[in-house]
Order: sequence, then structure tokens, then C-alpha cells
Amino acid sequence: MKKLSSILMIALSASVFQACQGPKDSKGAADSINAVKDTTTSGKTGIAVDKDDAKFAVDAANGGMTEIALSQLAETRAINSQVKDFAAMMVTDHTKAGDELKGIAKVKNITLPDSVSADSKKAIDDLSKKSVSDFDKAYVNKMIADHKSTVSMFEDASKKLKDPDLKAFADKTLPIIKGHLSDITTIKVQMK
Repeated sequence: MKKLSSILMIALSASVFQACQGPKDSKGAADSINAVKDTTTSGKTGIAVDKDDAKFAVDAANGGMTEIALSQLAETRAINSQVKDFAAMMVTDHTKAGDELKGIAKVKNITLPDSVSADSKKAIDDLSKKSVSDFDKAYVNKMIADHKSTVSMFEDASKKLKDPDLKAFADKTLPIIKGHLSDITTIKVQMK
């Protein structure tokens, strides 16, 4: 009981401290919540993974939600049919991966963001302001940059994650992300 009280006091202190600093975005809030969870227990009061594994889950969830939002925008704004088809595939694949990650996070008591980060919101907003003639190129360039970064993150995770379920998720998802990068790079070449 004393341990539970200590955990609740730490969580309350973190919440008060966070409130004093001003609002954080959803990704930052999820990271903060996971940081104060007890890693020595699992269940309602504890987290069943270490902080680096939880951070990977939060980053992967944010990245997936960002790709979905950017691609939903591309489904409606893109002119090039290959770009539209790619965007539809992105929504499907990232929704499926996101649902799988949510299932793992629930079991491990990892708090995931419920919306994209402030940086992601800015990227979505910037893309939405592109003219019709500039949209496809901007979306394709954003997808290439994001997927290069995501491939690197998942390769690192595949080597460093300690939790076997998160590692299996990273290992299973990495080839799909590499396929996305290959597909969007091919589309860029064909657009020239």
C-alpha cells in the first residue's frame, strides 16, 4: 500500500509540475506519463517495459498517426494517381500497424499519444497550405524524409528493444516501412 501511495504521489507531482510548465502536446504527455510509471510491477500501476521501449512505442505511434493524417490529406488533394494510390496504402498499412501497437501497449500498460505531436501538426498544416501544383511534390518529399527516419528508428529498435513483443512488432513492421520508402522513391523518379 505504501508503494502505491508513493507511485500516486509521484504521478500527482509530475502532473502538477507539468501543469505549471504549460500544456504539452499529446506525445510529450504520453512520454511524461510513462516516465512516472513503476517499472517493477505490471498492471494498472506499473509499466511492463523499460523507458526506452516505452519511448519507442510513443514515437512509433506518433509517426504512424502522422503518416495517416498526411496521407488522408493526399488522398483528397493529390493530382497524380500514383500518389493517391500510395496515400491510400499508407492509411491502410499505418492504421493496421497502429492498431497492433495499441494492443501491445494496452497489455504492457504503455500510454500512447491520442493525437499527433505539435511538430506533426505543423507539418500537416504546412502541407495543407501547398498549392495544387506543389502538393504532390511536397507530399512525396515529406514521405521520403519521414520513411528514411522511420526506417532508421525501427532498425535501431530491432537491435535494442528489450521487450520481446515490441521487438517482434518492430521486426515485422520494418520491411513494410522499407517497402513504403522504395515505392515512394520510385514514384518521385517517375514524376520528374
